[in-house]
Amino acid sequence: MIKYLENEDLEKVIENGIYIVDFYADWCGPCKMLGKVLESLDNINIIKVNTDTHQDLAIKYGIMSIPTVIFFKNGIEYRKEVGFKTKEELEHILSEIK
Repeated sequence: MIKYLENEDLEKVIENGIYIVDFYADWCGPCKMLGKVLESLDNINIIKVNTDTHQDLAIKYGIMSIPTVIFFKNGIEYRKEVGFKTKEELEHILSEIK
């Protein structure tokens, strides 16, 4: 399930379960490519955070380049990946978390 973060508190949203948080921007080509890959994943919670509208979160989580995805388990950061990733790479990381 993909959800775009609006005014929700990110920490509250990701506090229970496994989440991929995708930091992106609408103008970013690799972000669009990664978005298609994320759409193809099954049975995983995905939160998309637009770095243009949520600069505070980008700073808080140390986002220096986009796309960046952070994997969380029960609100705790498990792993951070920068740049485009294939479906297989993302699934491998998810298998390590579970």
